[in-house]
Amino acid sequence: MKRRNQWLTAPLAAGLAAGLLSGCGTEKGGSGGTDGGVVIGMSDEVLATDPASGYDPGSWLLFNNVFQSLLSFPKGSSVPQPEAAEKCDFDKGASTVFRCTLRDGLKFSNGNDLTTKDVKYSFERSLKINDKAGPAAVMLGSIDTIETPDEKNIIFRLKVPDATFPSKIASGAGSIVDHREYAFDKLRTDSKAVGSGPYTLDSFGRADASFSVNENYKGTAETKNNGVTMKFFHGDQKALAASLKRRDVDIAYRGLMAGDIAELENAKAGEDTGIEVVEGSSAEVQHLVFNVNDPVVGKPAVRKAMAFLIDRDALVRDVYQSTATPLYSIIPSGIGAHNTAFFDTYGGSPQPAKAKQALRGAGITDKVKVTLWATPSRYGPATVQEFEAIAKQLNSSGLFDATVESVEIEQYEKNIAAGKYGVYVKGWVPDYPDPDNFTQPFFGKDNVLANNYENRRITGGIIPDTAAATDRPMAEEDFGKLQEIVADEVPIIPLWQGKQYAVAYDDISGLEWTLDASTVFRFWEISKG
Repeated sequence: MKRRNQWLTAPLAAGLAAGLLSGCGTEKGGSGGTDGGVVIGMSDEVLATDPASGYDPGSWLLFNNVFQSLLSFPKGSSVPQPEAAEKCDFDKGASTVFRCTLRDGLKFSNGNDLTTKDVKYSFERSLKINDKAGPAAVMLGSIDTIETPDEKNIIFRLKVPDATFPSKIASGAGSIVDHREYAFDKLRTDSKAVGSGPYTLDSFGRADASFSVNENYKGTAETKNNGVTMKFFHGDQKALAASLKRRDVDIAYRGLMAGDIAELENAKAGEDTGIEVVEGSSAEVQHLVFNVNDPVVGKPAVRKAMAFLIDRDALVRDVYQSTATPLYSIIPSGIGAHNTAFFDTYGGSPQPAKAKQALRGAGITDKVKVTLWATPSRYGPATVQEFEAIAKQLNSSGLFDATVESVEIEQYEKNIAAGKYGVYVKGWVPDYPDPDNFTQPFFGKDNVLANNYENRRITGGIIPDTAAATDRPMAEEDFGKLQEIVADEVPIIPLWQGKQYAVAYDDISGLEWTLDASTVFRFWEISKG
């Protein structure tokens, strides 16, 4: 899917949205930090430096540090607060009109003033370009018109009620660009970026990217370092681990293998190496997805039988070495409205008798032949091991003849779109920490799962109703019903929820403020020395 973003690697990384927001954060400029620059290694790719295109974890890491949004997620919070804005709120009694007032004195890193013209331009530009690898369609599609009565005030009029709009524009999708630096109808292609965030992008290449503190920044972040260098390992987890051990990097983020993390956590020698593992909360999830038009798994009984047989505890213990936790619903723990619908329906351990009953009740007496499709180039080599373990679990019941195949990501996505796979893996890193982001993108026509599943009760009732609820706790009952429907009809089987890790030397501080459910990796919170 986090196209971004959202579909991710093995478990390593990644509250409620506010209906009414107002106020002003502490205004602290980016005047440099305490001790020198920080070097961070990451195995994820940064696919874009232009916010109209990037919709992946690496790109959003860049956006969250180089660009400002009207709102942002403070450390440890899932409630967006004003950032480039001085205040924002919905009109009373309506979740279709959202107004913001900008801070005074905002400037881009190049010295140009930031006004509502730039805000309007940024959103309309993303929608105009509508890049297939970008966030516009998923994150900004509810925008109807944008009005700028003056240089300070901006009004968003939405097509439909959308209480999650504040959270959406607090994400990388809300990045504000300088209208003088970015063409309206095409992407920037020079690997440069001009924003008004805490950091300036000084250089960007295949091997690394360099960021310095933005002296023109005015917002809520207070930088605690003098700059950051990102080193890219392009999926080479072993090389990242080796670089950390040599201290070519101070921090390894998103990319160490589960075994490396477990070894570091358990090693008594950790005190001698000076390397520490920092664990944070994460809402990253992985699902087993079913193409409901497939002649085999299109049968509900087959999907239910598989749900009775999968042992999540064994998967996270044996494959991921407890760097993840079992997941029993499409909305993960720590996100509002989470429940355990799959545990309640299918139990927490394999139940072969009930699986057999489900199949026989549908007249299926032969072994069910299924192929589980994975792509290690997107979700990591552990995904293949995970699927081999699932196949073994299914086959040990005597009810299935399951095999595993893996292909590279480009062919994988093409074959899913063409309906060639019956069972495949998808992972999701949330755009914003609200149950809407774990539900709305998964259902209806052209959903990000591409599994041909549609339930009119979900798409025609529950999702519109929950989207309109500015009081988010009031939507929890409907989200509960949605999770129960998914557990009953099984278009997907939730597998695990990731834990979020960074591994760093013990003279690095502040990482605990970069690892939360908002998925915002805050450069400015990290200090060295």
